This record gives sequence, C-alpha cells and structure tokens, in this order.
Amino acid sequence: MTALSALIRRDIRIALRVGGGALIGVLFFLTVVVLMPFAVGPDLALLSRLGPAILWLGALLASLLTLDRLFMADHEDGSLDLITMSRTPLELACAAKALAHWLAAGLPLIVATPVLGLLLNLDMVATSAVALTLLAGTPALTFTGMIGAGLAVTLHRGGLLMAVLVLPLSIPVLIFGVAASQAAIVGPMTFGAPFSILCALSLVSLVVGPFAAAASLRHGLD
Repeated sequence: MTALSALIRRDIRIALRVGGGALIGVLFFLTVVVLMPFAVGPDLALLSRLGPAILWLGALLASLLTLDRLFMADHEDGSLDLITMSRTPLELACAAKALAHWLAAGLPLIVATPVLGLLLNLDMVATSAVALTLLAGTPALTFTGMIGAGLAVTLHRGGLLMAVLVLPLSIPVLIFGVAASQAAIVGPMTFGAPFSILCALSLVSLVVGPFAAAASLRHGLD
C-alpha cells in the first residue's frame, strides 16, 4: 500500500506540473463550453436543453485528450519497466495510476461544472445533476481509456489508435450520463435508472480496466 500511495502521489505531482496534461484537459473543457453558446446562438431555451450534453461531450473529449500520457511518460523515462518488474502486482499499479489520473484530470472537470453551467443557462439544480453524473461516470472514462493507453504505449502514433479503441467503449457512458442528467432536469424518465446503469458501468470498468491494461502492457513490453 505504501508503494501504491507513493505512485499515486508521484503521478498527481507530474500531472499538475506545467505540461503534465491535467491543465490541458481543463482548458480544453473550458474552451468547448465557452465556444458552444456562440455556435448555438441566442436561444436560451435551446442552450439549456443542450447544456448537459455539451458538458458531457466536453468532459469526454477532455478525458481522451490527456489519456495518452497515462503510460507514455513512464515508458519514455524507463519507469514503466521498473513498475512492471516490481513486486507490486501490475494490475494494482495500473489501478493506482488511473486513480491518480482521475484525481488530477477528471476531478477538476467536475469542480468546474457548476461555474460553466451558468454559461449554458443551467440553474443550480441542473448543474448539480450534471456534476453528480460526471462524478459517477468519469471514472468509467478513465479506467476504460486506460486499456487503450496500455495498447498504444509502445506503438508509433499510438494516440490515434487509442482514440479509435476508446471512443466506442465510451459511448454507453456518454449516453447514460446525458440521459441521467436530462431525467433529473426535465424528465419524464426517472433519474434512478440511468444513474444506476452509469454507476454500474464505472464499477465494471474499475474491475475490468486494470486487468485488461496490465495484460496490454505485458504484451506490448515483451
């Protein structure tokens, strides 16, 4: 547990450094949300209707933008070989790195959601609902994307391959995240059903993601 906590702290410090990737995701999320009202126009009713989908789409793309650095930096400086050969199971190390990535890159998106919701004409109830669904769903984006990052770490131009692999797996999270947000805001669907499925997707990715990523890393590094 000491080694895993040290790995989490190290990855968070690296991600929060200038060029570490976490700031890039937040700035991209901010850019998408700020530009969208200019594209939609002055129709406030339409903007509030599209608000949850815009926030979720921005969070999804911002997560993809930073996932390629999940293992790439460690591979470039040789740390990934040390992590693979250490006594700590590689599956636990992958889970720790994904948790650190979510804390550094995913959690700031959730914190920024209430403020950015004002730009989309969303009230406090609506922004709280979107933030809650992002809190439940963004771990699924991170742990699912970790599989693609593990496959692409040793490949030339692996970022494009990672996007092709991860996007189809992220679509169910996007669908149920937006559905839960819309249900909490306008109905008529109940909030509990899509939100429960969203939580289930995160739990499944939490279990499957580290094992699949570890297998991908072992195959790529052999």
